[in-house]
Amino acid sequence: MTDDRPYRPCVGLMLINDRGDVFVGDRIDTPGAHWQMPQGGIDDGETAEVAALRELEEEIGTAKARILAESEDWYAYDLPKDLSRKIWKGRYRGQKQKWFLLAFEGDDGDIRLDAHYQEFSDWQWAPFDELTDLIVPFKRDTYEKVTTEFRSFVTDYLHGKI
Repeated sequence: MTDDRPYRPCVGLMLINDRGDVFVGDRIDTPGAHWQMPQGGIDDGETAEVAALRELEEEIGTAKARILAESEDWYAYDLPKDLSRKIWKGRYRGQKQKWFLLAFEGDDGDIRLDAHYQEFSDWQWAPFDELTDLIVPFKRDTYEKVTTEFRSFVTDYLHGKI
């Protein structure tokens, strides 16, 4: 049986620090370790870039970052069937995401998970090469594609080229 529901348009944010580690948060609404990078829906009339900067501030409580790169493509993933029927009133089968690589320009004290509606219970800086090991299985393929696409940008950033 095919699922003909659409994908929810969304942005994903790979926020890196000056060591090339990646911000991940542990979802507050799911028991256990459910680490992910910040992400969120694109509002009507909003560009993906504007949505990315808004989501950054909403989810981690600071706008102290600059965009280094944008993914060439949109990446889609399906939610597990039981989850896709529960969230977003069952309207979407999953999400299609435009990803942004951002350089964090603040310090750890600027990160405030409770600045808006809190989505993460905890956070950490994860090593770039270990990122996909932390992520829930249904998002791993997307995260592998994103890390592959952004790897050279992260290297260039760490060497002061961008």
